[in-house]
Amino acid sequence: MVIDTPIHQRKLKAYTLTEILVVLCIIGILTLLALPVLMPLITKAKSTEAKLQLEHLNGLEKSYFYEHSRYSTDLKELGFVQEKLSTDSKDGRANYRIEVVSATNNTFVARATAVVDFNGNGTFNVWEVDQDKNIREVTPD
Repeated sequence: MVIDTPIHQRKLKAYTLTEILVVLCIIGILTLLALPVLMPLITKAKSTEAKLQLEHLNGLEKSYFYEHSRYSTDLKELGFVQEKLSTDSKDGRANYRIEVVSATNNTFVARATAVVDFNGNGTFNVWEVDQDKNIREVTPD
């Protein structure tokens, strides 16, 4: 005759709390070691947003120039729609504020200024584009 032990008295194979905590500590240490190496890559990926927005704005300025024989500083007049900034609301996605700094009959300069300090050093990334589609980083982050 086999006597079955109650379920609350059976020993189950499982991980102890100590083993789980050790694994979590190891994962945390590995993350801290990898983070400084990954920060420049994250910043570079974020700066792609600025370049793409400035290229788009350059195209809009060119189209406006062909119609009006001058460049404009008004983003609405150009048809440029600024995405909601990531710092303005939780559904915001844009990391750069786009603006046209100056515009004349023959030239313009547009700027993309980061609203987030990507690497936490206190400087905000700034990119500019001109009428010749020269995109340059003014302030590196």
